[in-house]
Amino acid sequence: MLFNTTDFFVFIILFLLSYFQTKGNTRLFICLTFSYIFYAWYDWRFGLLLVFLTVINFFIGLKIANTSENQKTIKLIWLGVLFNLGLLAIFKYFNFFSDSLHTVLSHIGLSTNITTLKIIAPLGISFYTFKIISYFVDIYQGNCQVEKSFLKFGVFYTFFPILLTGPIVKAGFFIPQLEYDKIPTWNQIILGIELILWGFFKKVVIADSLAVVVNLEFADPTAYTSLSLFLSVIFYSFQIYCDFSGYSDIAIGLGHLLGFDFGENFNRPYFSTSFSEFWKRWHISLSSWLRNYLYIPLGGNRHGLYNTYINLLITMVLGGLWHGSNWTFVIWGAIHGIYLILQRIFGRIYERIIYLLRIPQLISNAFLVILVFLLSCIAWVFFRSETLEQALNIFKIIFTSSNWKFSNVSYQFQVIKCLFLIILLYIFEGISFKISLTNMFESKPLVRLFAGAIIIWSIAFFGTFSGSSFIYSQF
Repeated sequence: MLFNTTDFFVFIILFLLSYFQTKGNTRLFICLTFSYIFYAWYDWRFGLLLVFLTVINFFIGLKIANTSENQKTIKLIWLGVLFNLGLLAIFKYFNFFSDSLHTVLSHIGLSTNITTLKIIAPLGISFYTFKIISYFVDIYQGNCQVEKSFLKFGVFYTFFPILLTGPIVKAGFFIPQLEYDKIPTWNQIILGIELILWGFFKKVVIADSLAVVVNLEFADPTAYTSLSLFLSVIFYSFQIYCDFSGYSDIAIGLGHLLGFDFGENFNRPYFSTSFSEFWKRWHISLSSWLRNYLYIPLGGNRHGLYNTYINLLITMVLGGLWHGSNWTFVIWGAIHGIYLILQRIFGRIYERIIYLLRIPQLISNAFLVILVFLLSCIAWVFFRSETLEQALNIFKIIFTSSNWKFSNVSYQFQVIKCLFLIILLYIFEGISFKISLTNMFESKPLVRLFAGAIIIWSIAFFGTFSGSSFIYSQF
């Protein structure tokens, strides 16, 4: 069930009526039941799988709580981690690795008959797998306690606003919020509504408008000019940002309506002046997970520059693979790993040059923002492309063709509309650095009401209500 469908509109009304009419364990039962319904709406088999995983992981947690011997506790935690990673590998990566092995063996002249499985990866499996892994690891590290209430554990594991695409909320942060009935304040309700509206605006107005151009041009790059493809790459960078951050805003807004805090997942990433800053602003819950549960355990930056570079590359490659079973995602992750390494190598040299030339900080930051954005666009080409050949064709056309006339751009009206929406978004996010819009809205209710009315009007008149899926729901 997608947020941008009439089914979800009916679903959320029924849920809210049930939620606020109940208390205690009954309210938790409502949350858990509706979460299973939400997930099973895609496929009833997904719902059964989620119930099964909830029960299994809950009992693994109970077993950990009832085990006093440290060695047995460690073994149980590893059992929980490997069990969930194993399911993820089977559902999402079995065919990928089978096909890759077949290709390698074929290239060296070995005949193979490797089996593939006709299975569909459950939606959001990467998200709730990472969530449960962090739960088991945090238990081991003493950052949270084993949850002995099935209802509380089930809501933490399956809660529908953050089930499919996050944020990846840690148990130690979310489960304590389930200790008592949440009664949202008036400010939480207003903020929740604002986030939901802003999320829908980014999704159905900006992201889905950009998708019209992006989908057509990426499907057949050879049919378009250099400028068309260049603009399409820029558009995809904003499409995926508005699509995913829009989902996060809606999910976090729903949390506020219920009295919950899910944290922050995006913070104006395209204003980053470095790639380390970019990953502190983009998909914050995932980048934090990769840092805490992969990069730091690998050694982080504690064992010299060479090992630091290797750890960065491994972390980003695995982060890319997490997104999907395709070599294009691996390349995307590797590119970002290389960016982070190059930043560490040349960052201080750049700062020294800026200091010696006495270039104003504003100009330097503007240059870095543009550089980081354009380099991220290069990586996004691989992320969006279905094959390596498709990505290389796009680069070939962009960098080798001389056809950069706007008069030869396809879908000119749609392109102008997209450019306008991107500029509008950039201006709005830029202003938010200088002016706290939340504080302004609280002090000026009429401005808040006017802004809300404008967003609703824009969604109604310019939104695309085709029910197109959110990009990250496939991961």
